[in-house]
Amino acid sequence: MATDEQVRSVFRTQWHQIAPQCTAVSPSTWRISVGDQRFLASLIPAIQQTRLMAGLCVAEHLARVGFPTGAPVRAADGAFSVPFDGGLLAVVRDVPGRPLDPADPLDQQWWGDLLGAAHRALTGFSHPRLARLAWLGADGPHLSIAPWVRPTVLAAVSAATRLTVTDQLTYGVLHGDPAPEAFRIDPDTGRTGLVDWRAAATGPLVYDLAAAVGYAGGLAAATELVDGYLAAGPVAPDEADAALPVLLRYRLAERLDGYARRIAAPDTADAGPDWAGLEATRDAIELVDKEA
Repeated sequence: MATDEQVRSVFRTQWHQIAPQCTAVSPSTWRISVGDQRFLASLIPAIQQTRLMAGLCVAEHLARVGFPTGAPVRAADGAFSVPFDGGLLAVVRDVPGRPLDPADPLDQQWWGDLLGAAHRALTGFSHPRLARLAWLGADGPHLSIAPWVRPTVLAAVSAATRLTVTDQLTYGVLHGDPAPEAFRIDPDTGRTGLVDWRAAATGPLVYDLAAAVGYAGGLAAATELVDGYLAAGPVAPDEADAALPVLLRYRLAERLDGYARRIAAPDTADAGPDWAGLEATRDAIELVDKEA
């Protein structure tokens, strides 16, 4: 693992800034302070370069139009990242504040409002590095870990496919993973932000809304979030009403797929938590069926 001093050194030589403070907050992330400026440096596997560059391009565009996000800080040569410790080191401006609380109605309003405002701010934006949303398949051997898993995933994928073929959906740039941890609210200033665009892609905007609703606990638990989104975003209420249950099931099917892959992996030491997650996600899908 790279040390704080190594990161401080590359920040000095590649970004031409001297950082009195550089502290690891995870094995691949460091918080850097230069005067009153705060940055986050992240070490990304080199294989993820295309996706990293796409996300940073999205964040840079949002910052230019005044949307609150973790704007990338280019290196002295203009590059978004530099080779470092077998991967790529990228630096963004730190957005102060705490993550949102999924159970707090006011935080849910901020959640939906920020996601909708981000979608609106990205209307018309395109970039050659931005990939289309990769839709899930239902033919992997890992889906055989329990008799109900493959049929459940297949039903969700089939319904999402029908939706994209038969309905007029609003497409645009997706955050890709609008979890509450990607949002910031500063209680001292009231400022908010949406960070971490590494999963950015293009696709139906309700996909992002469905992802957020899934994190919030489902349709009945996320009414404030949905209201906030519809007030700020470019998706019409009738489109959200039709597409949200379908894409929520699909997002939960993606979660099932992830648990199943980890359970089926030969090097999984303890699959107990993943089995619990698999069953909890099954319950969440059944709840969508009841609430829709």
